[in-house]
Amino acid sequence: MLTQAPKGTQDMLPQESHRWQRIERSMRKICALAGYREIRTPIFEHTELFQRGVGDTTDVVQKEMYTFEDKGNRSITLKPEGTAGAVRAFIESHMYADALPCKLYYAACPCFRYEKPQSGRLRQFHQNGVEVFGAKDASVDAEIIKLAMDVLNANGIDGLKLNINSIGCPTCRKAYLDKLRDYLRPKLPGLCKTCQERFERNPMRILDCKEDAAKLTDAPAMLDNLCEDCATHFEKLKGYLAAMALDYQIDPRIVRGLDYYTKTVFEIITDTPEGDALTVCGGGRYDGLVEALGGPATPGIGWGMGIERMLMVQDMRGTAPEAPGYLDTFVVTLGDEARIAGVKLVNDLRAVGVKADLDHAARSMKAQFKYAGKLGVKNVIVIAGDELQKGVVKLRDMVNSTEREIPANEVVELFANS
Repeated sequence: MLTQAPKGTQDMLPQESHRWQRIERSMRKICALAGYREIRTPIFEHTELFQRGVGDTTDVVQKEMYTFEDKGNRSITLKPEGTAGAVRAFIESHMYADALPCKLYYAACPCFRYEKPQSGRLRQFHQNGVEVFGAKDASVDAEIIKLAMDVLNANGIDGLKLNINSIGCPTCRKAYLDKLRDYLRPKLPGLCKTCQERFERNPMRILDCKEDAAKLTDAPAMLDNLCEDCATHFEKLKGYLAAMALDYQIDPRIVRGLDYYTKTVFEIITDTPEGDALTVCGGGRYDGLVEALGGPATPGIGWGMGIERMLMVQDMRGTAPEAPGYLDTFVVTLGDEARIAGVKLVNDLRAVGVKADLDHAARSMKAQFKYAGKLGVKNVIVIAGDELQKGVVKLRDMVNSTEREIPANEVVELFANS
């Protein structure tokens, strides 16, 4: 139907836009304090970028991408996440030749995944995210985690639980994967089809399977098989988190859903009123991704948080911010001469930062007052023939139903200073 939004999408209506704007403002403010700069990448990229970057064994690439051929017979994909595009821009723009680390963020970045729509998860969704390139020390791991916690707390999402893990590097992961396959091999017939397909190419993802994870609680953990470098990095991370007074739990089951992760991975969890755990942010290191996509060897780390999910949590907790006042004042006029004076007054009020409007629908005076009441305006300025002759306006208090006259040349200053 032409009058119905496509399945898995939703409109951001005017009565809700202030909530989005507040989330974006807090993201920009908190990131700017830590030296992060905004990046905006295209809404679509070459499909190969996600196949190589996200990983062709992931559910995202295999099942969830919106991919099509353009008129030049090029395979194009609407971006399912923000990191791959940021890495591509980092390489293409030669940002690796600038002073490093390069600290980037994006706010309300539109992403697309074809999956079953559900509360807080849509086919078109929006992410806040950060990406840091060129910083290998675990101090930046702790920094971005703290940024995520600050953004969530600034938007009424508290009571957060931080879960961390290390999934090693290619050096130590190879031996671990051999050990994991030896453990999984006799259990494989009893696992789901997806897990069976992942056995050779990405067995760690089997540990993340919602259907089979409970059967594998005694599986060997990557944490017990880290090389010296990865183990040292993880110990440093714990020390930095303690220095920031951030409580955490070690969860050896966190592997994340994308292939590019190395070393640190983490999730930030909140509880729903029903007592269920809900992930509101996730991320980790991807030290090999820049090189895999054709750039110089450069460590990287980042996270993403869905704005729709943040809004859902606000609604569940009753912490959604109240809408700001739509207008500071509304000008009611009677007659053509008064209307010209009203247009000038509204323009003068807006010039000093006062949110003002007047009737544009040729309503009667009574209807203008009724309209102002629907807008929730507390103070209405009235200009009519008698007021024009006397050089005054009437200021009506819509809450207390009181009215007083003030000189017309004092109106702008009065509202500008209120």
